Amino acid sequence: MISIAQINVLSSRARNRRQHQEIVDNIEAVGLKRPITVRRREEVSKFQYDLVCGEGRLEAFRMLGETEIAAVVIDASEPECLLRGLVENIARRKPRPIDAMEEIGSLHKRGYSDDEIALKIGASSNWVTMIVTLLERGEERLIAAVETGLIPLSFAIDIARSDSREVQNILMDAYESGKIKGRKLPAIRRLLERRLKSTTLAESTLGRRSPSRRMTATDLIRMYQREAEKHRLLVKKSDYTQAKLLFLVEALKDLLADEGFLTLLRAECLATMPRALETRIAGGVS
Repeated sequence: MISIAQINVLSSRARNRRQHQEIVDNIEAVGLKRPITVRRREEVSKFQYDLVCGEGRLEAFRMLGETEIAAVVIDASEPECLLRGLVENIARRKPRPIDAMEEIGSLHKRGYSDDEIALKIGASSNWVTMIVTLLERGEERLIAAVETGLIPLSFAIDIARSDSREVQNILMDAYESGKIKGRKLPAIRRLLERRLKSTTLAESTLGRRSPSRRMTATDLIRMYQREAEKHRLLVKKSDYTQAKLLFLVEALKDLLADEGFLTLLRAECLATMPRALETRIAGGVS
């Protein structure tokens, strides 16, 4: 344990506030899991140590009002300390999506199954299978888009689920133009596949092929908005019908509680009703 006031930060760097707050919260909840690394200073000054690794942890301790921190003290020159700090920062950087793809492809070529790879990297087997499929199919445009950071890896995998190259190209164009976002992709992809399939089926049934015009991203979004509007109208109709049914059930409950009404039904041989309606009135599930 050494005094925080005695530590000099050789090379400070800017950090993401949100991510650093997560470090602070984690240390406050569970404590320091890994000591910082410092070197003992030879020259006389107000600082006794130079920080080598762990600026984020050190700042977290300061924010939490601590005066001491656990540290590993090493013997090293100032240039060596700067180099070690640089190496640690690089090693801790989040890997690019393409790096993850290449690592999965490498493990697959070395004979590991999708389940084994998923266990190693902490992912689902289905996700690994899609990565392998993406690589094996040679989806150059998708892989290049992931490598350059144009689209997220998850988006590329979802696009690759379609066997139609036309569908893939339309979705890619729509995403690149900012027409669609990731959360809408699965629904849009399924809608597009159904539309293209129905068009192909109609052409084969009629025995003729109409002049084809390549669908654009704008056409795709317009089609999706039309389908979404149809869905909203269907939901409204369903809600309206449900409200009417509820009114009828409540009205029948009141009528069936009237002995005079029941006598009239029996006189007219109308004392029975469909089982589903009877169950609903009784409060059960029809």
